[in-house]
Amino acid sequence: MKNLLKTAVAFLLIVLAASACTQKSEYDKLVEKELATNIRQDSLFLGIRFDMNRKDFYAHCWELNKNGVFTQGVGNMSIQYNLDDELKFPGSMQFYPTFTDSAIFEMPVDFQYTEWALWNDEMSNDVLLADVRALFEKWYGGKFIEVESNDGTMRILVKVDGNRRIRLFKKNVSTIRAVITDLTLLNEIKENS
Repeated sequence: MKNLLKTAVAFLLIVLAASACTQKSEYDKLVEKELATNIRQDSLFLGIRFDMNRKDFYAHCWELNKNGVFTQGVGNMSIQYNLDDELKFPGSMQFYPTFTDSAIFEMPVDFQYTEWALWNDEMSNDVLLADVRALFEKWYGGKFIEVESNDGTMRILVKVDGNRRIRLFKKNVSTIRAVITDLTLLNEIKENS
């Protein structure tokens, strides 16, 4: 009887462990649900879209630069857009897209407060993260969920609308990074790798 009880308990533990490993996370369920809608959300911000090719992206940014909306970012390696009234404190966003087959596939964006200083707690990256989250919820609607990074080292705010995934996280002590990705193209890239 004792051996039968031990065997039953061991079997039950194995079944529970196996089911825990196969359960989908809240994030996986969200991605699956949103991709199943087949809704395309190509709008990024300021007239930039996922389906823009390099030529159209450069022409669009050049026009906004001529009109004083965009400036060159740090080291001429990005585009800067000043956020004077959109955040709690004046700040900026710097961005430059990742292209695949000449169309925008992903858009990393770095946000910083203009007058950030290490000793200035009211402009900490915690405050900036909340500020950027509120800005993105205003721009894109809906809410973010909080997930753990794959390596377990940080918390990431995630929002998925159809094919568009937005991740927000602390890049460093002064910067919040947003990464906007076309999940449809990401899946195609993974399949072709």
